[in-house]
Amino acid sequence: MFDIKVKELHKSSGGECLPYFQQSVFWGEFKALHGWTLKRFEISWTFSEEVSEEVHSCSNKENQKTQVFSKTENVSVMIRSFAKGLLSLAYVPLYPSLPFKCTDERKINDAIDGEGVSVIDESPVTAETQAIEFAALLNETGLALKPFLPKNTICVRFDPAVEFDYPGGRDDYRMGLKLVSFADRLKVRKSFVDIQPPDSTRIFLSGEEDEILSAMKNKWRYNIRLSEKKGVQIEKCFGSDSDFSKKLDIFYELYRITAERDGIGIHPKSYYESLLKKSAEDRASGKDAPLVTLYLAKHEEDYLGAIITLFCKDEAIYLYGCSSNVKRNLMPNFLLQWTAMKDAKSYGCPYYDMYGMPPTDDENHPMHGLFLFKTGFGGKNYHRVGSYDVRLKFLYFIATLGENLRAWYHKSFKKKIRGR
Repeated sequence: MFDIKVKELHKSSGGECLPYFQQSVFWGEFKALHGWTLKRFEISWTFSEEVSEEVHSCSNKENQKTQVFSKTENVSVMIRSFAKGLLSLAYVPLYPSLPFKCTDERKINDAIDGEGVSVIDESPVTAETQAIEFAALLNETGLALKPFLPKNTICVRFDPAVEFDYPGGRDDYRMGLKLVSFADRLKVRKSFVDIQPPDSTRIFLSGEEDEILSAMKNKWRYNIRLSEKKGVQIEKCFGSDSDFSKKLDIFYELYRITAERDGIGIHPKSYYESLLKKSAEDRASGKDAPLVTLYLAKHEEDYLGAIITLFCKDEAIYLYGCSSNVKRNLMPNFLLQWTAMKDAKSYGCPYYDMYGMPPTDDENHPMHGLFLFKTGFGGKNYHRVGSYDVRLKFLYFIATLGENLRAWYHKSFKKKIRGR
């Protein structure tokens, strides 16, 4: 169905990157400092299909016409060994996207409402109508990458750039991919573990500051003004600053407090240190690297919270956040986010991504408070399909069983025994 060609590129070059920070050379090189191996590929695919074309003659017969679609993109693939180096996993963030452009939803809605009947002349294209082709694209791309990967690679794990406005639509699409993969005997299956957060919200920054504020809930605007009025100060720190080590220590202590309070895992301090330093060093040397910033909220002598953000031309991302157990009534996290949003707007980012939250407003969800906090800033929610694996070896089933048990232990069991 797809003719796919793969060409390995030099990892520090490879031309234009896909418009996601996880696909940037910067991010790949950063992850390479922490156990991953970066590879860059030019991936090209061609898709041909026969379509019927009516012949306007007395015979009223149809001719077969071949339509050809193609796309070429430069893609980052990251590889990690585990089980003491016996096995490897290849990971492809935010790739591929849907192979064909979807019909504008307004056209489809107008047709349904009877206001634009002429649009029926073209067959509507949606994510659902190309589920068969997308499953095949995942399968064939994973198999095409196999010769370029270590021989002990058990699967290629994709985080496709396919998203929906509502979790129900996403869940139906997942079921469609599952049925297609089973019916066509593809090596594609949904991963139990999602590497990128599949659910999040984006605050769009094209309007004036007053317009962005007006889209927030009243309480959120009030909390921002309250924090400013009560004298909370926001400090910004970069990896090249002379007091960087001191500020990083403050951030990490706040993060340790947050992890203990909320039952979450965190990286070693060296992880955040290298992220901020690499951004500063790469930008100082003239590289096209994202701007990574540490923001700290301070009141008098107390540090109350901190966040780390990443800005690039295509997006602004709220990567990490933490808070203390004191003076929470001063609402420092609201002012931290608003300060970062204003900076992202000045930087030229089209939107500010909150980067991870529960899929729905479910009061019984253990992270319901996080959903309320992030959506209160007036963003538009989105729901990606999550991680999908293309199996390369039979050992995949054994290895992922262990992965699933580990994820269940950390995400469910440990929180239950802690009373969360």
